[in-house]
Amino acid sequence: MTDKHFTIALAGNPNSGKTTVFNAITGARQHVGNYPGVTVEKKAGAATHGDVRLEVVDLPGTYSLTAYSIEEVVARNFLLNDKPDVVVDIVDSSNLERNLYLATQLMELGVPLVLAFNMSDVAEGRGYNIDDDKLAELLGVPIVKTVGHKGKGITELLDAALAVARDGQAVASQRHPNYGSEIEPHLKQLTGLVAEKCDKHRPRWFAIKLLENDAETIKRLRQACPQHIEELLAEAERLRRHIESICGDAAEIILADRRYGFISGACTEAVTQSVEVRHERSDKIDSVMTNRYLGLPIFALLMFLVFQLTFFMGNPLVDLLDSGKGLLAEAVGGLWGESGADSVLRSLLVDGIIEGVGAVMVFTPLIMLLFLAIAFLEDSGYMARAAFVIDRLMHKIGLHGKSFIPMLIGFGCTVPGIMATRTLETRRDRLTTILVLPLMSCGARLPIYVLILGAFFPVNTVLRLFGILPVTNHALWLFLIYIIGIALAIICAKIFRATLLKGEATPFVMELPPYRMPTLKGLAIHMWERTWLYIKKAGTIILAIVVVLWALAYWPKLGEEKLVVFEQRRAAVQADAHPDKEQTAELLAEIDAAEHEAKLEHSAIGRAGKTIAPVFKPCGFDWKISTATIGAFAAKEVFVGQMGVLYSVGDDVDEESVDLREKLAAKYTPLMGFCIMLFSLISMPCMVTVAVTVREAGWRWALLQVTYLTALAWVLTTIVYQVGSRLI
Repeated sequence: MTDKHFTIALAGNPNSGKTTVFNAITGARQHVGNYPGVTVEKKAGAATHGDVRLEVVDLPGTYSLTAYSIEEVVARNFLLNDKPDVVVDIVDSSNLERNLYLATQLMELGVPLVLAFNMSDVAEGRGYNIDDDKLAELLGVPIVKTVGHKGKGITELLDAALAVARDGQAVASQRHPNYGSEIEPHLKQLTGLVAEKCDKHRPRWFAIKLLENDAETIKRLRQACPQHIEELLAEAERLRRHIESICGDAAEIILADRRYGFISGACTEAVTQSVEVRHERSDKIDSVMTNRYLGLPIFALLMFLVFQLTFFMGNPLVDLLDSGKGLLAEAVGGLWGESGADSVLRSLLVDGIIEGVGAVMVFTPLIMLLFLAIAFLEDSGYMARAAFVIDRLMHKIGLHGKSFIPMLIGFGCTVPGIMATRTLETRRDRLTTILVLPLMSCGARLPIYVLILGAFFPVNTVLRLFGILPVTNHALWLFLIYIIGIALAIICAKIFRATLLKGEATPFVMELPPYRMPTLKGLAIHMWERTWLYIKKAGTIILAIVVVLWALAYWPKLGEEKLVVFEQRRAAVQADAHPDKEQTAELLAEIDAAEHEAKLEHSAIGRAGKTIAPVFKPCGFDWKISTATIGAFAAKEVFVGQMGVLYSVGDDVDEESVDLREKLAAKYTPLMGFCIMLFSLISMPCMVTVAVTVREAGWRWALLQVTYLTALAWVLTTIVYQVGSRLI
């Protein structure tokens, strides 16, 4: 710490508005990673306040500092090891008694502390009158009222945080819970022993944790003072037995009860509530949104509206970008003129980078709109309700609604969805959820769906919702694909819970945050974070893969003796001088297409595709789709990029403007298009997802995930194609 640079740690319960305050302080100056050695996400950001530079660390959301979950361990270890200059505890003002439990533990830990009473407007709307000056005096900690999503109180909060960080006596003024005449003497005795034998800085904290039999604390003390740890453990065990014999309950329960008593006493003196009894706005909305009969249809309708709005607003932008890509390809290809049509550099730039990466990038507007809609549902508080709506259905398959939260996250990306399974209490629940998560259509599959829908299903309005919003067949098809994924996930989860992962489902307890109107700034940040990952992937991983695929499609070149045959066929058509110019042009186009196909089949990727094509033939796939499907293991978007490369390498410059969707429509049938979407939905996840599954669950479960998904995709796609081809 210097007087010009401070580290601020943000702590708080889930749904307290901690991330909103973090965004309000740091804006776009954020970076995301993982804490060393664990898979918990670490968000940090930079800010300036006056002439002071701030590093702001957003700790994982926790209800306490008791080491039950990995998030609690990570948050506690950061406070103990990294020793931030000040900790800001974000408190939900409308639920003080539960939120202040974490604050009491932070005070016991002895960290410089400021309490941010966030969502103060919600508390006032519920009739709470908080005398923050009096409460601050009772707790011995500064309190600042904030409304994070509006940016209110942020300046005052930073002022208070810097004042505490600079005040060397700030910790001394904090009030601690008194654990009563039966426990305090024993706690004082153990505190003295810890200070003498092991730690002089936080002896009371470690003594409390020893009484709670905290495993992480025991491990830490075992490393710090191995020669005295057995003596400390024996004394703590003796005191725990004595406390239990006197109080009739475990020491941990008694300590927690006294903390809540301390909080309740402080709130009784400083918080009043208006006499008027009102039915909360959130409760009124929930009576409809989470209704036993209406909840599921409303959820389905909202998901459908997300897809419809995504297509309705995004398709014109996609077409615009696609036209721009075609013009760029023509312009770059034209730099070489007719004599440079065989230039390697020209083919790399036009056929590889522009057509390959561009085929992925043109769908960025749809990705942005999808993530914007999901961010709105998350920030408004609805996504937590969705878990409750699905809870009844999830129980029937041996899971609970909490498992649906990672699945909802998986609609954006499977990787953070898998990481989110850490919140599940049992390993059975975690493994089951991880195994079926790839069946949730992630954002990377969306470009494949949009490409296929645009190629084989001309957009048209099916009906008008509420008499205003036009409903297109594209939205209906996309909705169907997502529903198929969810249905398959439910079926597979049921099978896993009945076979490999037997066991009772754990009870589902989850807080419902109040409904809020999301801010434009918050939505923009959340949308851009996810969209930027998509763009960055397209500019790095996909670019590298597409260049490799281009090289495999470009070399080895077709021999001169075979090229001469095509030239002779062209010369023969032109010499025939057929009076019908259109027929002549069609014949020449057929020869060009045959030459293009011959070049591709002779290339390395063509030979590889021909080798694996028989495996995918029952699914209705030719060698091009087969190789693109295998290539999608690197990243799902690569399918689109690879098809762009395969249908551009060898084309003439004046044909670059022909849309990839038009080329696919001329080559394949709508049934094959649907089979491509179905296989992309079900088949093995991308390599990053597999790597994360290995890290979270182990390589055996990752291998099972890849194997069963690929086999299921092949079987279902084969059935659909074989039955469909006989019916059509």
